[in-house]
Amino acid sequence: MATILRDWSYRYQWLYDTVSALAALSVVGEGRFRQLFLRDLTVNPTAKVLDLCCGSGQATEVLVKHFQDVTGLDASPFAIARSRQNVPAATYVEAFAEAMPFGDRQFDLVLTSTAMHEMEPQQLRQIIQEVFRVLKPDGRFIIVDFHKPTNPLYWLPVSTFLWLFETETAWQLLETNLVAVLSEAGFALEYHRFYAGGSLQVLQVKKGTKPL
Repeated sequence: MATILRDWSYRYQWLYDTVSALAALSVVGEGRFRQLFLRDLTVNPTAKVLDLCCGSGQATEVLVKHFQDVTGLDASPFAIARSRQNVPAATYVEAFAEAMPFGDRQFDLVLTSTAMHEMEPQQLRQIIQEVFRVLKPDGRFIIVDFHKPTNPLYWLPVSTFLWLFETETAWQLLETNLVAVLSEAGFALEYHRFYAGGSLQVLQVKKGTKPL
């Protein structure tokens, strides 16, 4: 699954930016899309924030405008180089999301934007466990990613996009009950919102007491 366009979009910044902008049209443009996670977010500007799987820094750029201490993490040195160039105000770490080189209870907020659909199901669960570990008590975790469309009119554009640019893991995420997975890890749901005919979800959870 996926086509050569996927490889090209990671290789060429202009194509990556174009694809991102086109995908965001369904929520009235990329500017609004990048700020969806800010809705009802009440975190102190001095909070320590992690942009998990930061890619080229699109979400990082928004975060540094609202928070003083932002770290971007990505496993790709190419992505880290892009992020550092695009958003020099943040700190960057090259590492895998399922084995983060941070101590326990380091961050007040962890955001991941359109990255979890790249993960195998078991890998996704490992990442969620890691996020729970690095978050401070009562810390927030926000996921912005694909969701199975509830409006039939969105199935064709979403499936076409996934076929062109994504792999099997994106389809697997559509069938994943993220709320249940997060709850099993010890997170408590604060809100779960849907956009673009249900094809995009923004999910915020709070670190609670991990089940025994």
